[in-house]
Amino acid sequence: MPIDGKIDCFGDICPVPLIKLERALKNIGPGDSVTLVTDHSCVPESVMDKFGKQRLQIDSDEVMNGIWEITVTKCHQE
Repeated sequence: MPIDGKIDCFGDICPVPLIKLERALKNIGPGDSVTLVTDHSCVPESVMDKFGKQRLQIDSDEVMNGIWEITVTKCHQE
């Protein structure tokens, strides 16, 4: 479970960030978000590839040179 909605993935290479994110998403409800923080440039694209077709809103931002925050929000069921 992430602490304060953030998953620290500094130094983690794929697929570790994807596994951590998948576990965290199982523990949040519709409308809730989790933010994955990484220093590997391949992770934002990997997150989109793995989770992009699910009912999730995914926002990625390079907050500093070489540091990305990827916020994933579970969409409400219709």
